[in-house]
Amino acid sequence: MKIYYVEDEKDLAEIIRKYLLREGYDITVFHDGETALEHIDDPVDLWILDIMLTGEVNGYDIIRQLKQNNNPAAIIFTSARDQDLDKIMGLELGSDDYLAKPYSPRELILRVKAILRRQQPQNTEITQYGPYEINLTKREIKTNESMIDLTNKEFELLLFFVKNLNVAFERKEILKQVWGENYFGSDRVVDDLLRRLRHKMPELKIETIYGFGYRLL
Repeated sequence: MKIYYVEDEKDLAEIIRKYLLREGYDITVFHDGETALEHIDDPVDLWILDIMLTGEVNGYDIIRQLKQNNNPAAIIFTSARDQDLDKIMGLELGSDDYLAKPYSPRELILRVKAILRRQQPQNTEITQYGPYEINLTKREIKTNESMIDLTNKEFELLLFFVKNLNVAFERKEILKQVWGENYFGSDRVVDDLLRRLRHKMPELKIETIYGFGYRLL
């Protein structure tokens, strides 16, 4: 699978490049955002973006452009600033995961494998929830012949609830199931993602269980 990695720390970039090559990935490294933007429409499975890049184009700019171009690639972003605001902003823009620097190459590899595994469709499957037709293979949602545009993480959260109807989950369990066991950020991202999902799909009957978590009825 093809990965684009944008990182201006050249020593770190070379270390990560070698790890990804060793795992069998087709990896291309860019050391600045401007060069990366020239390849924004290339067919790629995953972008790994450092937020704080040298030059005028940062990682957030690249995420925005990917989403504006409806690029289906998954996105992991990294930053030396381990702030909840950075994480929330990146996830709001549509990225799939966040990793704070310094991180171990093995941790990044685990995140990459988890995201790319979720990107690969298994069997064609369509399920119906209320007015929504959910194509699990194409990761598409229709209602009244109109398409609903979800980010990868929004779709994964929806899929988790649809497969567990009427089951209540704590926020920590939702984090574990949707973001993965290696995610150590604030559980506020669950509330933020659910708010966006409710806005895009108002017919979802997501019940808030105060002091506990959520369930889909």
